[in-house]
Amino acid sequence: MALTKKIQIDGKNVVFRASAAIPRIYRLKFGRDIFKDLMELEKSMKKNDEDKSNLDIGSLELFENIAYVMAKHGDKSVPDSPEEWLDNFSTFSIYQILPQLIELWGLNIKSEEIPKKK
Repeated sequence: MALTKKIQIDGKNVVFRASAAIPRIYRLKFGRDIFKDLMELEKSMKKNDEDKSNLDIGSLELFENIAYVMAKHGDKSVPDSPEEWLDNFSTFSIYQILPQLIELWGLNIKSEEIPKKK
């Protein structure tokens, strides 16, 4: 069953959709694993603390691509390229949006970490 979530971005309600098709769509479009990318981004963000974050341009591009695929899947009127879609916003904060996308997927890397043996 697909899950959707409306997130307000730059005064606009944007529908994001998480479904079984998204990992395949993301892999075909960008050649990457969406779950690995989401977990990598979550680790880099360090609990939404912009001062301690470890994000670079590549991380921001991963985030934008993930958000784009999920938005396109949620609303077919979204333009056909991430660049064209992002051009609709004057601000697009990873710190506000990414935690909500991770929550939509039900991901939490903290529960997936395996304790080290003593």
